[in-house]
Amino acid sequence: MGRTLLLLLLAALAARPAGAQPASPGSMALSELKPGQQGQVWTVFQGTKPEPFSVEVTGVVQNALGPGKSIILCRLTDPRVQDMGAVAGMSGSPLYIDGKFAGALSYQMQRFETVRFAGFTPAADMDEVAGRVAAAPTASAAVGGSSGAAEPSLSQDAAFRAMKPVFALGGVSPRTAAIMAPRFEALGLGIVALAGSSQGSSSASPPPLSLAPGDAVSVALTTGDITLAGTGTVSRVDGNRVVAFGHPMLGTGDVQLPMCSADVVAILPSTMESFKVANIGPVIGCISQDRLSAVSGLLGPGPAMTEVEVVSGKPGAPARTLHFQVVRDKRVAPMIMLTGVVEAVFGSNDAESSEGFRILSTVTYSPTQRISRESVYSGQQGFVQGLVDFLNGLTGEIENPFEKALPTSVSFRVEPLDSNPAVTVERFEVSRSQVRAGDTLDVTLGWRDYQGAAQTSTISVPVDASWSGKTLEVVVTPGRILDELTGHGRLFRPGQLRSFDAYLEAMRLTRPEDGLFVAVVEKSSLFFDQASSTPDAPASIERIAAGSDSARYQRRDALIPLWETHILAGKVAFTDFHRTVRVVE
Repeated sequence: MGRTLLLLLLAALAARPAGAQPASPGSMALSELKPGQQGQVWTVFQGTKPEPFSVEVTGVVQNALGPGKSIILCRLTDPRVQDMGAVAGMSGSPLYIDGKFAGALSYQMQRFETVRFAGFTPAADMDEVAGRVAAAPTASAAVGGSSGAAEPSLSQDAAFRAMKPVFALGGVSPRTAAIMAPRFEALGLGIVALAGSSQGSSSASPPPLSLAPGDAVSVALTTGDITLAGTGTVSRVDGNRVVAFGHPMLGTGDVQLPMCSADVVAILPSTMESFKVANIGPVIGCISQDRLSAVSGLLGPGPAMTEVEVVSGKPGAPARTLHFQVVRDKRVAPMIMLTGVVEAVFGSNDAESSEGFRILSTVTYSPTQRISRESVYSGQQGFVQGLVDFLNGLTGEIENPFEKALPTSVSFRVEPLDSNPAVTVERFEVSRSQVRAGDTLDVTLGWRDYQGAAQTSTISVPVDASWSGKTLEVVVTPGRILDELTGHGRLFRPGQLRSFDAYLEAMRLTRPEDGLFVAVVEKSSLFFDQASSTPDAPASIERIAAGSDSARYQRRDALIPLWETHILAGKVAFTDFHRTVRVVE
């Protein structure tokens, strides 16, 4: 009976038309591979239909990626591929030898080769990753393993390197892509701006009900009006379980990333590195594993993501709106959100924001847990110069070390201003260097608007009786600097805060970013209980508290604001003046 079944199977294989793709083939062990064996690799050259190309096995490089992790080395004999080499986007293309699945295209050999070769991840290593796929993702699941930078890659001059997928950024202008590319590169994400998306298009074809080996597939970091995704190839399919790429995407282990269909527009050949250009389709599943040998996941619903809305335009006027969804990853999400804001500023035919604009942002965790912030910039160049501060602020609002609480939604409103908000402070005077308690101290500030006339304002500071006998400082500085001087704002030491609510409250204590603050401050030592400070706390209380929890209770030298006022609201000024004043009885 068994012999008859085997003969029928061999007859079926012999009768298969040339170039037909094997259906659910078994795996080939490394020990079965021999130099000179001929194989077929299936991938999409254009559109959505896989096609085969021929290779010849050269041998197996044992333990090339570590103990027990080898690479199958093959020569690319097909004339189409010999001209362009292994293409970024072919990652995961399945290799069949004698009707068996042998491995997946995954490694590019040295550049500028005279004869093209490629490395393949063995079938057993792919199956190992497939076995890790767990149940369907829950609504609260977030991207895991993202506490550090993306997995380091080999040197550009290395003999071989993983064919990391090209992260194609779509839905943005070339200028936005140029501004953001170096920042994504710092995260280990090399991006190209030539990408498309059929999401939200009325002419888009419905998502496929299944995938097959050799099909194009994309793993996205954002979907919607802005897309950022790496396109590769499906290696194996077992029911609704999909294995692809043959190498890591970010190398972050357990993840929750959207699996999307893809339509290959063309292959752009290059003697250095060729890559596929693709349109990213709808979400068709969830990638849950990102490992050394492959990525894998399940067809079906996608993961929970953060909804982002960016609205730009003057109040009362027609607005332009971007809607997109971002993976719940505290390292990548802020950068993608920033991309949407940059696109709102630079990605239109309008010139309104060239004078200046304000950005109002709201990060929502729950109906009762949200943080709002307003930033003002003096024109587009001022925004570019302030990108780091804006990103740091956004990252601080999204990250938290206490709970797996990532935002459910983030909204931005970009409002152009009628005039440039930049001001130059040219004069700062204090009426007296010595003042009596109960008197009034006058602070005179002179400034000039951008390309405007000089203006002057005098602020009267009431000298409190409790200041008697003290030497104080009068400072004029932006709110962010005053936060730093007074020990508040986003400068929290590890262990200082103990709950997510305390973290949110501390973030809300930050001063406005626009204008300047005139403040009377005193040098002192502050005793902190989480984000709350007490000047000159009794030594006995400090000893008891520090003995019970030295991380939560801390003493720091800082300035105590005795009086302050916010001036030049809505303006942008970079000034830091200090004057000493002695208060006498």
